[in-house]
Amino acid sequence: MKTLCNIIIVTLSALVFVSCIQDLDVKQEAGISNNEAWESSSDAEAALNGAMNLFRTAYCDDYIAWGEFRTGLWGPGFSSEAATEQIWQNDINSGNGRCSWKALYTTINQTNLILKHVPDIDFNSETAKNTVLGSALFLRAYCYYWIVRIWGDAPLCLNAFESDLQEDMFPSRAPESRLLSQIESDLMEAQRLLNGTSMAANRPNIDAVNVLMTDYYLWMYKVKDDAAALAKARTACDAVLDRKALLPNFSDVFSVENELNGEIIFAISMVKDEKEGGFASDWLVPIQYVSDKYIENPVKVGSHQQWSFMTDEYISILNEVPADTRIKATYETFHDDEKNADLRWINKYAGTWENGARSFCSDIVMYRYPDVLLFDAEICCEENDLDGALASLNQVAQRAYGEEDYYKTASKEDILDDILTERLKEFCGEGKIWWDYIRMGVVFDRVASLEGKENNKNILLWPVAQTALNLNDNLEQTEIEY
Repeated sequence: MKTLCNIIIVTLSALVFVSCIQDLDVKQEAGISNNEAWESSSDAEAALNGAMNLFRTAYCDDYIAWGEFRTGLWGPGFSSEAATEQIWQNDINSGNGRCSWKALYTTINQTNLILKHVPDIDFNSETAKNTVLGSALFLRAYCYYWIVRIWGDAPLCLNAFESDLQEDMFPSRAPESRLLSQIESDLMEAQRLLNGTSMAANRPNIDAVNVLMTDYYLWMYKVKDDAAALAKARTACDAVLDRKALLPNFSDVFSVENELNGEIIFAISMVKDEKEGGFASDWLVPIQYVSDKYIENPVKVGSHQQWSFMTDEYISILNEVPADTRIKATYETFHDDEKNADLRWINKYAGTWENGARSFCSDIVMYRYPDVLLFDAEICCEENDLDGALASLNQVAQRAYGEEDYYKTASKEDILDDILTERLKEFCGEGKIWWDYIRMGVVFDRVASLEGKENNKNILLWPVAQTALNLNDNLEQTEIEY
């Protein structure tokens, strides 16, 4: 993503491929042709770089809000924003900026362009061609997997928008069942195309496909009551189990010097002086709140206000076992005696501090090997293989607590509860816990703002952004009973 081709293709995306940029109201000049952009394999690879860049833009800021902020485990930092408070309280209106699906559909359109044009391009290697096509399918499936869980029914755009003369310029919302079916289809084809290819963890790769398939099939089994999905989840999980390994020290997982390490399966690259920031920039202490002698010694300081932090409830969960090696690697606290202030900050995704400035250049990790182990444990529970569940669960626990067989023989229900506990501790700040709560059937028990609301219509969905409704008359708002 550091190449000139990347810059060129993103520029083309802005000027020519403007479908979905205005929330699925596609407006552009009729008759614009971009055939010259699809002549060679290097054009195809540049288009994939552009898709990765758009994918990064879609997730680097809103990933945490969609995947974690609704759990009741997050709240204000040193200050707060009204729009984010809506999310924490599960009372979200359509004017909230994070209701927008624009960036996700912009990414999807770029993948659709790849899937339309690349099959007609000659490559020196069929594997290279398959890699581009399989990567586009993976990215499209990933985006739709989030879209369908966030908004439910949503437009299913499979054709590339290149002209304002196209008949499907203003799509309506398709039933979520169609989106879920398309996700499965895309993943199966991505698996076929990427099988045998070798890609770094900051690009779509076969292990990432299999973990996403595992995630998807567990969702289908436990949330959508698809009985056949459990066996498919097992097959996908087995395909990646033991292909990675846990790092010996949890603190090394998120180190900028150790990015794309052997534990990482799929990550978004954040690069100094190219693309920095993201949600983690809201987690550090504003420099003006810290005495000079404590700046980066030990207090990690950021470039702006600390807008969000874990609640005391979450801190209590993280500190349940004092010997847990993940605690300090996740967050720290410090009393500044000169300022007489209690400071706290999150260490994950903190980037680097150089020449008196913070660079938020930590890769955003979307899947890593503990996902596989804890998915495996969850699948084992559903298969009534409790010994197998404990074996995988204890691999994660052993690194955290330094103790073999930390979890002992227990009932299925107890083990599932232990799996959720470990997910809360292991993946704090990684955009997974909201989905865990829903998948594991505890969202109405665990989230105080949702207690007693299990019969409220569409309460777990997000409203469609008002900007999208204003631009496309074929869209209808989700009826949500708060």
